[in-house]
Amino acid sequence: ATQFTDWNMVSSIGGFVYGVSQLLFIYVIWKAVRAGEPVGNKVWEGSHGLEWELPSPAPYHSWETPPSADVIARGAAH
Repeated sequence: ATQFTDWNMVSSIGGFVYGVSQLLFIYVIWKAVRAGEPVGNKVWEGSHGLEWELPSPAPYHSWETPPSADVIARGAAH
């Protein structure tokens, strides 16, 4: 079936691209695990909610006292 040779080539190229992308993904994961820097509690610039005020993993009794109004207002602004 010579009429399908072009599509067979397209499929083969797509398979090789997929395989290379998997190798790249494994390399990125390996590099992050081996030499990645630990992150703090606020990993994004715009994290203002109450969930970002606690360490990760959160302790069992998260808030010994209720959060202040300014912390709640920062989280509600988004």
